[in-house]
Amino acid sequence: MTDVAVVVPCYNEAERIRPDAFERALASMPRVRFRCVDDGSKDDTARVLESMAVPGRLAVHRLAKNSGKAEAVRRGVLAELERGASYVGYWDADLATPLDEIPIFVDVLDARADIDVVLGSRIKLLGREIERHFYRHAYGRVFATAVSTLLGLDVYDTQCGAKLLRNTEVVRGAFADPFLSRWIFDVEMLARLIAGWSFQGLAAEDRIVEQPLRRWVDVAGSKIGVADAARAFLELAQIEARYRGSLRSHRKRA
Repeated sequence: MTDVAVVVPCYNEAERIRPDAFERALASMPRVRFRCVDDGSKDDTARVLESMAVPGRLAVHRLAKNSGKAEAVRRGVLAELERGASYVGYWDADLATPLDEIPIFVDVLDARADIDVVLGSRIKLLGREIERHFYRHAYGRVFATAVSTLLGLDVYDTQCGAKLLRNTEVVRGAFADPFLSRWIFDVEMLARLIAGWSFQGLAAEDRIVEQPLRRWVDVAGSKIGVADAARAFLELAQIEARYRGSLRSHRKRA
């Protein structure tokens, strides 16, 4: 029986989606099912996804109009949380993080009942294949520093598109309402989780594990440009304004 659900947001991914990779994952990971969310694509994405569908294992979730990655992920994750999956995550459709990393994330949650969130982390270590363009890595380090300061959390990489979460009340609350942010919703998700855990008297740093990836390769065709990178800092300010109270309380305790 599948009890792990992974949401894959897709927007105009007909040329990049890899049906063979999903076929291999379904064959080798009996606990895992996928929900591919077509975010109002204008290309042939819907047809490609429908050709990949497997009843009970790979569902296609179509949104009537393009709503942005944040909303596509939120809708897909919420559907799987409500369906009752034990663990629900999301993975970028370009598979920059290979699907065979999923069992490693599952093992973390299986082994540690105290952990609710596993974040993929693109750390270049010996024996690991992490290929990032220099400018994106440099920008990422600056952005990560700003995020760590905002959240009061020593997180290395919030923007890696590979995450897995335990189905808990706090996690369900984090996805209940649309995100303010279109691109850096991962940061807003963490802000909501911090608020939820704080309400329960739990420390965020005790509920999250960053899992260094074995492989991550920058895939051509990214939809994030220079303007989006600049907008991310504006969205950080909006997140700080919206969650100021809970974040300030967390930073005081940290």
